[in-house]
Amino acid sequence: MATSTLTPPSVDDAAPDGSRPARPRRTRSPLPFGLLLPAVLALGLALGYPLVRQVVLSLQEFGLAQQFGRPAEWVGLQNYRELVGDPYLWKVVLRSVLFCLVNAAVTMAVGVGLALLMQRMSKPVRLLVQSGLLLAWAMPVLAALTVWQWLFDSQYGVVNWLLTKAGGDYAGHSWLLEPLSFFLVASVIVVWMSVPFVAFTAYAALTQVPAELVEAAAMDGASPRQRLRHVVLPTVSPVLLVVGLLQVIWDLRVFTQIYVLQKAGGTTRDTNLLGTYIYRLGIGSGDFGTAAAVAVFMLALTVVLTAPYVRLMLRQEES
Repeated sequence: MATSTLTPPSVDDAAPDGSRPARPRRTRSPLPFGLLLPAVLALGLALGYPLVRQVVLSLQEFGLAQQFGRPAEWVGLQNYRELVGDPYLWKVVLRSVLFCLVNAAVTMAVGVGLALLMQRMSKPVRLLVQSGLLLAWAMPVLAALTVWQWLFDSQYGVVNWLLTKAGGDYAGHSWLLEPLSFFLVASVIVVWMSVPFVAFTAYAALTQVPAELVEAAAMDGASPRQRLRHVVLPTVSPVLLVVGLLQVIWDLRVFTQIYVLQKAGGTTRDTNLLGTYIYRLGIGSGDFGTAAAVAVFMLALTVVLTAPYVRLMLRQEES
């Protein structure tokens, strides 16, 4: 008994004249876009309105009189022109950028170093270290600043007492009067409060590195430093880029630590960063138009500083 096999018609059989039949178009369902629409609208209202309001305010002369009902006067780019010609603004910008980059670099180095150390710790020691980091991270900012003020107090501070016992002349030394020592104290506080996030995130990324890659590199004769440099760090680099991006943004807009330390004895004009400068222009002096212009300038500066990180992230996604 002979059996026949049915074969599907080829393109040439379906179209004797040589033309290919049109493929049916896939219709996309609008349901996913409809589900995303409420979230997009909420984000647009929550983020878009304040930004637009800030830009409009920066183009106006808005002071205390406008808060009591007087119409705001439209001045265009006058606030920006005055800021560009103000040398003090550029000092604050340079100070803020240096403070941001130094603290972000130190935080990343210390956080990643702690994450690498936690991999080599025994479980009880690692849990103890993680608990301490979690407590430091969860401590309220003002409570932490109060503790640090006690530590660096000129009369009763533990830091001065320890340095004096070590042979230094630090009895009654005020750490907040000089700008350099002021920013040293501020950097210690900012790094101390930021390291736990970097350490936890980097440690979580390190636990996802395939052990087979590290073992293969070891079998090929790679030293521990070479395995770290050529295997481990490239594997976790996407996570480190995101964390570094967040650190740059956070350290550029730092406010509470600087403001509280200024109130504790620091010289305001010599220690202002962009956050405190905007606050003192708006709330302190009542010049909300100029303060809004500085805020827009700060937003543009944030975009400039974070652009290299975003570019690296996009390159890694493409590769």
